[in-house]
Amino acid sequence: MQTATRALLHPAAKPLVFVLSLLPFCWLLYGAITNQLGANPAEHLIRSTGDWTLRFLCLTLAVTPVRTMAKLPALLRFRRMLGLFTYFYVVLHFLSYSGFDQAFDFGEIAKDIAKRPFILVGFAAFVLLTPLAATSFNRAIKALGAKRWQALHRLVYVIAGLGILHFFWMRAGKHNFAEVAVYAAILAVLLGWRVVNWLRSTKRVVRGGAAHPTPVRSRS
Repeated sequence: MQTATRALLHPAAKPLVFVLSLLPFCWLLYGAITNQLGANPAEHLIRSTGDWTLRFLCLTLAVTPVRTMAKLPALLRFRRMLGLFTYFYVVLHFLSYSGFDQAFDFGEIAKDIAKRPFILVGFAAFVLLTPLAATSFNRAIKALGAKRWQALHRLVYVIAGLGILHFFWMRAGKHNFAEVAVYAAILAVLLGWRVVNWLRSTKRVVRGGAAHPTPVRSRS
């Protein structure tokens, strides 16, 4: 345990995680430059950036459960970076769709969002994720206050649900539901763990309050 903690606290740990997180982008960029993305490079980029968004969302949500169960508080120092990479890949996903599918015609993009439910759901997830990325810094936490910041960042539950629904509708045309089921199961476990722990903490607070009732002052 101490060895793992020392490794996580090593000065090179954060740069290493940053480089590893950037590798999928570098691979896609290399594939685009060398024309190695298959018969339909645009579709490959759109789908791949969407896949990596879901993967980084899973990694970000896994930090707290793994940190708690493995008793590795040092893992927390990577959560913000992983969350920002989730946003990085969803921006790439949206830009790939906007550029390759719609040629950055914002009028057509707006019509497509309104017309196709899976695009609407994906765009809603992107919009909701934006304030979470924008308020992931210490100054934003201080400005909002801890309670309001935590309430805002609970939107991740909604975002995860919208992301899975968007992914499901994208794969529905090809009847490829196995991959969707894997992501849905992972996110269900991660979010379920958070809900169960929140309910337990709430019960402890209620029981603590009941065990130490506020004394009634005499009016005499």
